[in-house]
Amino acid sequence: MEIKELHQRFNDAGRTLGSCESFTGGLFAYSVSKEPGASHFFKGGLVTYSTEEKNRLLGIPYDLVDEKGVVSQEVAQEMASRARSLLNVDYCVAFTGNAGPEAMEGKPVGEVYIAVAVYKETFCFSFNLEGSREEIQAKAVELATELVAELLAQKK
Repeated sequence: MEIKELHQRFNDAGRTLGSCESFTGGLFAYSVSKEPGASHFFKGGLVTYSTEEKNRLLGIPYDLVDEKGVVSQEVAQEMASRARSLLNVDYCVAFTGNAGPEAMEGKPVGEVYIAVAVYKETFCFSFNLEGSREEIQAKAVELATELVAELLAQKK
């Protein structure tokens, strides 16, 4: 899906969007905001690349990270839910994963979690992506764009 189409869908629905990114480093927010008119629905994004910032900015407990790992469904869901509340948006997408170049926390390169908080519900999707670091990041952003659009169509 083209970002312009995502813009149109959010504007038509009258809903707002935010993001919370780790391994994508702000690529989703950049992709959305580079198109004119993003300010009508995209309120902003957080880049919580380090575990410390996930704790400090989002309040994600270190215990959760120690137990499940930063690359996990549980952390992705917390990122999306907590950032949705902080950004005061209807929808918030969050990314955590390993884009490489080597395994991290015993998780292989390409293990990715994308969570989308929609009002009080949070959905999480896991992927095993292949490619270079940049390709994994770009694929994750493309997947998230599709997922957010699908949930918007279902939930409005």
